[in-house]
Amino acid sequence: MKKETYIYGIRPTIEAIKAGKELEKIFLQNGLRGEGFHDLFNLIRELEIPYQFVPVEKLNRLSRQNHQGVISYVSEITYQLIEDLVPFVFEQGRIPLFLILDRVTDVRNVGSIARTAECAGVDGLIIPARGSAQINSDAIKTSAGALYKLPVVRAQNVKETIQFLKNSGLTIVAATEKSDKDYSAADLNKPMALIMGSEGEGISEEYLKLTDEVVRIPLLGEIESLNVSVATGVILFEALRQRNLK
Repeated sequence: MKKETYIYGIRPTIEAIKAGKELEKIFLQNGLRGEGFHDLFNLIRELEIPYQFVPVEKLNRLSRQNHQGVISYVSEITYQLIEDLVPFVFEQGRIPLFLILDRVTDVRNVGSIARTAECAGVDGLIIPARGSAQINSDAIKTSAGALYKLPVVRAQNVKETIQFLKNSGLTIVAATEKSDKDYSAADLNKPMALIMGSEGEGISEEYLKLTDEVVRIPLLGEIESLNVSVATGVILFEALRQRNLK
């Protein structure tokens, strides 16, 4: 990772937050105490910035600088608000198409998915604030720069985000091998959000309960699943095909 993407120390991190700089994640040393730390931690909780307590050894591996127990990773992109994106898409006269990733932790998968999503005309990529891959330089490189063009939402509460989409008139579609319905038989030419889960764990049950439709990609080989970025591309381009039909 490039050096300039990090901020070191308690006070510099506080000033960066107050200046409106977007932080991807803040690493905090285990057992950190003091007035400055409490000021910082209050800001972190107030603004819901992702953070993680780690051993000092990890911080020392990240940097030899005087980090004071705090190293902050500056976001490579500016995150959007779903409350702004959905009305904007409707106002543009487009049929909304959003993509939600659940527990996809490989940065290259996220980058590849973002590239496909941008090419397929997705209006926004929604990722959880916790339990998801960071949007770092590897993700951006794999996306061929698509992450600079595709609106990305960092959802603090994915369930609430899904409910907001439903309340806004979007159909929630989940892709899982547990379904009996072929993805090509589903009506994808309507306002919708597609949920894709990790290859190992799939989609969380709590999210599946909120879906309106569950679809699968039929597989003929012996391998039981596709790479998540490939599977995402299959369904997104079926949605694009249906939307382009005259």
